[in-house]
Amino acid sequence: MNRRDFMTVASVGVGVATLPALRAEAQGVQTWPNLTTLYLDPESGNDSYSGAKTSPLRSLAEAARRVNMITAPGPVTIILKEGVYAIEETARLHPEGRLFSKTDRLTIRAEILPDDPQWDMGRMPTLIHTLPLKKVWDGRFDGAGGTVDGILVEMSHVSVMGLRFLGLPVVETPRAKLLQRVYGISRFGKNHEDLEIGHCVFAGDIVTSPFHVCIIARGNEVNVHHCIFHGVKITVVYWQPETTGHSMTNCVVNGAYGSGVWTSSIDDRYVFHNNVIANSNYVWTWQNARTATGDVTRVPTGAGAAPPPAATPEVVTSRYKVASSYFAANRHMAGSGTGARLGYIDLDPAFLQMENTKVTNMPIEFETDQSKRDYLAPVAGSDAAKVGAGLFARP
Repeated sequence: MNRRDFMTVASVGVGVATLPALRAEAQGVQTWPNLTTLYLDPESGNDSYSGAKTSPLRSLAEAARRVNMITAPGPVTIILKEGVYAIEETARLHPEGRLFSKTDRLTIRAEILPDDPQWDMGRMPTLIHTLPLKKVWDGRFDGAGGTVDGILVEMSHVSVMGLRFLGLPVVETPRAKLLQRVYGISRFGKNHEDLEIGHCVFAGDIVTSPFHVCIIARGNEVNVHHCIFHGVKITVVYWQPETTGHSMTNCVVNGAYGSGVWTSSIDDRYVFHNNVIANSNYVWTWQNARTATGDVTRVPTGAGAAPPPAATPEVVTSRYKVASSYFAANRHMAGSGTGARLGYIDLDPAFLQMENTKVTNMPIEFETDQSKRDYLAPVAGSDAAKVGAGLFARP
């Protein structure tokens, strides 16, 4: 092959490839250019393509495999064009050839984000979970009915921005003692840090597409902001005690049939402000009730079920700070428990230090006009809307 022929082959759709890569392809070995920006398109994409803008991939799982092979330095970005993506296998993020950092991070994002003037809800890339249920979850056998992980984060310094996640179209409890469940974004590594989820919609329906947990994470610095959670069971599980740097800000939770937020231990460094939680079963679930203040009321886990053991109240020296938020028409304020079946016990919410936060039994009105930019957020001009929760960072 002469130099002109080499450059012609190497420049078609993928940029400049290396001669060893071409030789490997000639020998039947699958290789890919070391692209640090990968594009996805559910209509024109193909997982055999390079991932360049003119040659997009089709699935997030394949994009994750490409990220895991990248050795080039600098930030890495996966860009999803608008459309519907069937999540048919877990997108496992586990890079082996390089490290990421706060500045050189991995970003998975929509091509157009909510603050862009050209954005509307219909332009959000939509991810619907269609994976088969697995019997192993978090490294252990799951006998409850099977689980699904949509995006499995096995690394630090990741941002997920501007995507719309839907639940899993199964019956959650088809038979007694079974519980089939989906986890949208999971991070199980206790030493990982810096996971950001922003400007995303998580939507479910207990009948058609139950969404068990939208985000569950161990490790430090789980920061969730400007997200909408609609009709899901549990929004975010901050799953490891004694971790730091967590936050939930400017989020809307409507109709959570489990809990608006789940935390594992009291930490006054946890940042929680400008959130709206309405029409939900519990505003806040705290996994460990042993250090709760006040009386604990036993709540049965189901018809004929024995109540969970009572907690042992102790005096707490720190509290969660809840600032500039709005809680409306929720059935319970605070509860505690473990496990996926919502066998909670009611807690005195004294462990929540309220600052400029309204708690009311009166319902609030949400925008139902799908053509409005604030669709699914509190209606513009209402007291709840003044909190500043929703998809937009800019007013």
